[in-house]
Amino acid sequence: MEEESGSSQGPVACGSWIRRPEKVNLAVLARSRKKRGDSSSDSSSSPSVLQIFSFDPKTASLSSSPLTTYVLEEVDGDPVSITVHPSGDEIVCSTTKGGCKLFELVSHDSQTRLLAKELPPLQGVGPLKCIAFSVDGSRFATGGEDGRLRILGWPSLRIILDEPKAHKSVRDMDFSLDSEFLASTSTDGAARIWKTEDGAPLTTLTRNSDEKIELCRFSKDGTKPFLFCTVQKGNKAVTGVWDISTWNKIGYKRLLRKPASIMSISLDGKYLALGSKDGDICVVDVKKMEISHTSKRLHLGAGIETLEFCPSESNNSLSPFSLLKITEEWQIYMLLLGMFLASAVVFYIFFENSDSFWKFPNQAAKPKIGTILGDPQSSDDPNVWGPLDM
Repeated sequence: MEEESGSSQGPVACGSWIRRPEKVNLAVLARSRKKRGDSSSDSSSSPSVLQIFSFDPKTASLSSSPLTTYVLEEVDGDPVSITVHPSGDEIVCSTTKGGCKLFELVSHDSQTRLLAKELPPLQGVGPLKCIAFSVDGSRFATGGEDGRLRILGWPSLRIILDEPKAHKSVRDMDFSLDSEFLASTSTDGAARIWKTEDGAPLTTLTRNSDEKIELCRFSKDGTKPFLFCTVQKGNKAVTGVWDISTWNKIGYKRLLRKPASIMSISLDGKYLALGSKDGDICVVDVKKMEISHTSKRLHLGAGIETLEFCPSESNNSLSPFSLLKITEEWQIYMLLLGMFLASAVVFYIFFENSDSFWKFPNQAAKPKIGTILGDPQSSDDPNVWGPLDM
């Protein structure tokens, strides 16, 4: 396909960071087609596209114009999800009609191009909500809304697992750091662990009748063999931790304190991020398992669908505050206005209660993981660990 230029663009459907060997930070955004009449102020239309942008860590911004644009064919439909091979050379995009599309990212003489390639096992398989490469790049997994789970060898495309009824409907999945395991969750609250070498089911995570396991991410620091999962326990949202050496539950914490729509972990494993269904984000220090940063309503009440830590310009670690947030320009101005008004309200409250402002309670020492400190469900403190029995 030829590159297309123009100011009329459809909404961003998904995106991902691209790590390149030359230590250049790039990002790929997939935009859905914009139909004529979608906006009362714009009668133009545009096709579905993939766009590659450069990223400047100093200003925390993408380039004003894409380095390259690939136009998807109309028969492919709109992009659903996207993932990038750890080498940064290959991109896979799932579409509503055309299954998975494979692209090779080619850079030569300061020119960047996306070249479409064949991906026979995954052509015409329908929309796949979850697609991911293993950490070492040797495996590729897909999870469909129909509950079908696949694991393929990469780049051979050898089918390791093709389980039509793995789940009611796949909600999330993640590879372990050593690429030995794949965790997958279902919309009905179940979570299963698979061996990636032969695709054999290993175990199903235990849960109580009132619990639904929703999102999952393996620890990535190489020292703590944990699996983090968001769990909806009744009307409370918590983050649970499983020991992957035994697959036993260790405990849980209330971090985001509301249902999460997305979870991400930095490649160095130091930080965990949660995005909510109404646009909030919290970043957690994994070593302390405490919240280090929160941001409210970054997307004006819209659910966060894509959330990734940005690779650092100077090394392979990740900046915990440089998150890929798909936000339109007008939303940024509204966010700044909201922050200003919120600051004014907080200042007024502090002024009216100045006598007690500095009277903070003393904090008790944080217990070790798994220590029982009573019933944390009666408290909103995000730094209280729950008992082993969730």
